[in-house]
Amino acid sequence: MVGFLGLAYPWVKAAHLIFVIFWTAGMFMLPRYAIYQAESAPGSAEDAAWTKRCASLRRIILTPAMIAVWLLGLALMLDIGALSMGWFHAKLALVLALSGYHGWAVGVSKKLARGWRPGGTGKLRLLNEVPALAAILIVVLVIVKPF
Repeated sequence: MVGFLGLAYPWVKAAHLIFVIFWTAGMFMLPRYAIYQAESAPGSAEDAAWTKRCASLRRIILTPAMIAVWLLGLALMLDIGALSMGWFHAKLALVLALSGYHGWAVGVSKKLARGWRPGGTGKLRLLNEVPALAAILIVVLVIVKPF
Protein backbone atom coordinates (compact mmCIF):
# COMPACT_ATOMS: atom_id res chain seq x y z
CA MET A 1 0.00 0.00 0.00
CA VAL A 2 1.37 3.39 -0.99
CA GLY A 3 0.25 6.47 0.93
CA PHE A 4 -0.28 9.96 -0.44
CA LEU A 5 3.47 10.69 -0.31
CA GLY A 6 4.07 7.98 -2.89
CA LEU A 7 7.68 7.77 -4.02
CA ALA A 8 8.50 10.85 -1.96
CA TYR A 9 8.00 8.87 1.28
CA PRO A 10 11.67 7.85 1.78
CA TRP A 11 12.78 11.43 1.03
CA VAL A 12 10.33 12.86 3.54
CA LYS A 13 11.43 10.25 6.09
CA ALA A 14 15.11 11.10 5.48
CA ALA A 15 14.40 14.83 5.84
CA HIS A 16 12.47 14.13 9.05
CA LEU A 17 15.41 12.21 10.49
CA ILE A 18 17.89 14.92 9.45
CA PHE A 19 15.86 17.60 11.22
CA VAL A 20 15.42 15.33 14.26
CA ILE A 21 19.23 15.21 14.47
CA PHE A 22 19.47 19.01 14.17
CA TRP A 23 16.74 19.55 16.78
CA THR A 24 18.26 17.03 19.18
CA ALA A 25 21.71 18.59 18.79
CA GLY A 26 20.22 21.98 19.60
CA MET A 27 18.39 20.53 22.59
CA PHE A 28 21.71 19.20 23.89
CA MET A 29 23.44 22.54 23.30
CA LEU A 30 20.95 25.13 24.61
CA PRO A 31 20.70 23.83 28.19
CA ARG A 32 24.50 23.43 28.29
CA TYR A 33 24.85 27.03 27.09
CA ALA A 34 22.38 28.04 29.81
CA ILE A 35 24.60 26.41 32.43
CA TYR A 36 27.62 28.32 31.17
CA GLN A 37 25.67 31.58 31.04
CA ALA A 38 24.26 31.03 34.53
CA GLU A 39 27.85 30.83 35.78
CA SER A 40 28.74 34.20 34.19
CA ALA A 41 28.20 37.59 35.82
CA PRO A 42 25.06 39.35 34.56
CA GLY A 43 25.99 42.23 32.28
CA SER A 44 29.54 40.99 31.68
CA ALA A 45 31.13 40.52 28.26
CA GLU A 46 30.91 36.76 28.81
CA ASP A 47 27.18 37.06 29.58
CA ALA A 48 26.64 39.08 26.39
CA ALA A 49 28.52 36.45 24.36
CA TRP A 50 26.38 33.62 25.78
CA THR A 51 23.22 35.63 25.14
CA LYS A 52 24.23 36.04 21.49
CA ARG A 53 25.15 32.35 21.14
CA CYS A 54 21.83 31.21 22.63
CA ALA A 55 19.79 33.56 20.44
CA SER A 56 21.63 32.39 17.32
CA LEU A 57 21.18 28.73 18.25
CA ARG A 58 17.45 29.25 18.80
CA ARG A 59 16.93 31.29 15.63
CA ILE A 60 19.14 29.37 13.19
CA ILE A 61 18.93 25.74 14.33
CA LEU A 62 16.65 24.90 17.21
CA THR A 63 13.26 26.40 16.36
CA PRO A 64 13.40 25.85 12.56
CA ALA A 65 14.44 22.23 13.12
CA MET A 66 11.58 21.64 15.57
CA ILE A 67 9.08 23.09 13.09
CA ALA A 68 10.46 20.89 10.29
CA VAL A 69 10.34 17.80 12.55
CA TRP A 70 6.69 18.44 13.33
CA LEU A 71 5.63 19.17 9.74
CA LEU A 72 7.49 16.22 8.23
CA GLY A 73 6.49 13.94 11.09
CA LEU A 74 2.81 14.80 10.69
CA ALA A 75 3.06 14.07 6.96
CA LEU A 76 4.65 10.68 7.70
CA MET A 77 2.06 9.96 10.38
CA LEU A 78 -0.81 10.61 7.98
CA ASP A 79 0.87 8.69 5.17
CA ILE A 80 1.26 5.45 7.15
CA GLY A 81 -1.87 5.76 9.30
CA ALA A 82 0.19 5.84 12.47
CA LEU A 83 -2.70 6.93 14.69
CA SER A 84 -3.77 3.29 14.84
CA MET A 85 -0.34 2.12 16.04
CA GLY A 86 0.29 1.80 19.79
CA TRP A 87 4.00 2.60 19.67
CA PHE A 88 3.20 5.82 17.82
CA HIS A 89 1.03 7.11 20.68
CA ALA A 90 3.96 6.72 23.07
CA LYS A 91 6.32 8.37 20.58
CA LEU A 92 3.92 11.26 20.07
CA ALA A 93 3.64 11.75 23.84
CA LEU A 94 7.45 11.89 24.09
CA VAL A 95 7.72 14.35 21.19
CA LEU A 96 5.07 16.54 22.83
CA ALA A 97 7.05 16.40 26.09
CA LEU A 98 10.27 17.23 24.22
CA SER A 99 8.51 20.18 22.58
CA GLY A 100 7.51 21.38 26.04
CA TYR A 101 11.11 20.96 27.16
CA HIS A 102 12.16 23.01 24.12
CA GLY A 103 9.84 25.79 25.30
CA TRP A 104 11.21 25.57 28.83
CA ALA A 105 14.84 25.75 27.62
CA VAL A 106 14.08 28.72 25.36
CA GLY A 107 12.36 30.45 28.30
CA VAL A 108 15.35 29.84 30.57
CA SER A 109 17.77 31.19 27.97
CA LYS A 110 15.66 34.34 27.55
CA LYS A 111 15.46 34.84 31.32
CA LEU A 112 19.24 34.45 31.58
CA ALA A 113 19.63 37.07 28.83
CA ARG A 114 17.63 39.47 31.02
CA GLY A 115 20.00 38.91 33.95
CA TRP A 116 18.16 36.21 35.91
CA ARG A 117 20.35 33.65 37.60
CA PRO A 118 19.25 30.45 39.31
CA GLY A 119 20.46 29.77 42.82
CA GLY A 120 22.76 27.09 41.40
CA THR A 121 23.21 25.09 38.25
CA GLY A 122 22.38 21.67 39.70
CA LYS A 123 18.80 21.66 38.39
CA LEU A 124 19.95 22.84 34.95
CA ARG A 125 22.59 20.12 34.87
CA LEU A 126 20.03 17.45 35.74
CA LEU A 127 17.48 18.71 33.23
CA ASN A 128 20.21 18.80 30.57
CA GLU A 129 19.82 15.01 30.39
CA VAL A 130 16.16 15.09 29.31
CA PRO A 131 16.85 15.12 25.54
CA ALA A 132 19.13 12.08 25.84
CA LEU A 133 16.46 10.08 27.66
CA ALA A 134 13.80 11.18 25.16
CA ALA A 135 16.04 10.25 22.21
CA ILE A 136 16.69 6.77 23.62
CA LEU A 137 13.01 6.08 24.21
CA ILE A 138 11.89 7.48 20.85
CA VAL A 139 14.47 5.50 18.89
CA VAL A 140 13.49 2.27 20.67
CA LEU A 141 9.80 2.94 19.98
CA VAL A 142 10.38 3.67 16.28
CA ILE A 143 12.82 0.82 15.59
CA VAL A 144 11.52 -1.94 17.88
CA LYS A 145 7.81 -0.98 17.85
CA PRO A 146 7.27 -2.90 21.10
CA PHE A 147 3.48 -2.52 21.01
